[in-house]
Amino acid sequence: MRAPQLRQQLALEEASRLPDGVGGFTLSWALVGLLWAEMVSGSGRDPSGEEVILTSVAWRITVRGAAVGTPARPRPEQRFRLGGRIFTILAVAENDPGGLWLTCTCREEAPK
Repeated sequence: MRAPQLRQQLALEEASRLPDGVGGFTLSWALVGLLWAEMVSGSGRDPSGEEVILTSVAWRITVRGAAVGTPARPRPEQRFRLGGRIFTILAVAENDPGGLWLTCTCREEAPK
């Protein structure tokens, strides 16, 4: 297995719910840390229908391994940010038997 080429620095962000004052909440995203990553795009998807305003692209994002429960280990429901681009983390798995690398299955959604 070849070592990933970590060439892209991504911000790892986590959501927190803040009360909106009228019984609901708003989401606020806070920086957890910066991680170097290898990014490989998958196929895109453009669901048909008038109500759809986003296109979706699958991504495989590889980062250095980190122990379960540590802040440096990405989790589903977190996201990566690259400038104005957002990559929602769907799943995280070890890429190799030694746990040196983590592969994050992500989805990028962009306005049409």
